[in-house]
Amino acid sequence: MIKRILFFSICIALLSSLIGFIHSFGKKDVEKIFVGVVMPGGVNEVGFNGTHYQGIKQASDELGLGIILKENVREYSGECEKSVRELIAAGVKIIVLASFYYTEEIKQLIENNPGVHFYSLSKQLRISNCKSYFARVYQARYLSGIVAGLQTATNNIGYVAAMNNAEVNRGINAFTLGVKRVNPEAKVHVAWTGSWDDAEKERRNVEKLYASTNADVIAYHQNQMNVIDAADSIGIYSIGYNDVQVKDSSRVLTTAVTNWEIVYKELLQDYLQQKNMDEIDYWLGIEVDAVGLGFYSRDVSDSMKVAVQNAIKEMKNGRDVFYGKIFDNKGVKRSEENEVIGDEFLRYGMDWFVEGVVFLE
Repeated sequence: MIKRILFFSICIALLSSLIGFIHSFGKKDVEKIFVGVVMPGGVNEVGFNGTHYQGIKQASDELGLGIILKENVREYSGECEKSVRELIAAGVKIIVLASFYYTEEIKQLIENNPGVHFYSLSKQLRISNCKSYFARVYQARYLSGIVAGLQTATNNIGYVAAMNNAEVNRGINAFTLGVKRVNPEAKVHVAWTGSWDDAEKERRNVEKLYASTNADVIAYHQNQMNVIDAADSIGIYSIGYNDVQVKDSSRVLTTAVTNWEIVYKELLQDYLQQKNMDEIDYWLGIEVDAVGLGFYSRDVSDSMKVAVQNAIKEMKNGRDVFYGKIFDNKGVKRSEENEVIGDEFLRYGMDWFVEGVVFLE
């Protein structure tokens, strides 16, 4: 009897081991994929860096991906190459370069690592393992320009801008076209800082714009909300960029935002599924709600909101911002009545400014 029980026990143990072996043989050991993220500021910043990181974090969490983060990597500091080399050494195969000029710094490094997939905010580098991605933020800026154009009492609007490149320029132009759509008499006065993040220059430019042009609404293209603080201290209106934190001020009329989760989810899903691998350009817009206005202050009237909604309907029905007869600020016609300025030019060739843009001396 004891022998029989022992025999059956051994058989059960062997059968269990066999089942376990078969199960483990048929099951793939899936190794977690990590996304390397290099960004110019900190994840806790209010503005571009914080919202950008939250977007990629949400998309990565949803797709079961990990993140290896390199933050506060300033452009042209030498830290970008160092950070990317560390990511590659750690075995990371997908690296996000979340600042405009990173690719200029590490072009050779990207070319020398064809097995690593890079995603860059800039479209300046065009090789097979480096894809560009961005959102059509200019569409949101156009909408915010409508708000500014309807709000101004002086017909003078200020714009604090980081640097003269295609990305910043098309934002200025789109914003101005939105202003002129509802207020043909208004002008947009631009003051450059030469930096994505320089609190002192941004503050000084707000003060100069107010003092020299009588601007009563100020917009900006900078990474943080220094312009909002400066405008608020003077007592004039502002237009935000990215999600911003406002206390109890109605003077921040609205903010142009990007839903980075939508952008990142699309490109990361494509990478995981090895889908659209020949695609070199991700540029998502209002058609998938990747951009829009974040909120309205209590000083934005219902009629102003209706004007914005009408523009949104037009864009969702296929009429983009840079459509129709457009003149630059030197009087040269840049687009005909039924013409649309194409994406290629918007990404590379936007080196002029529309009628209504004036530069602060």
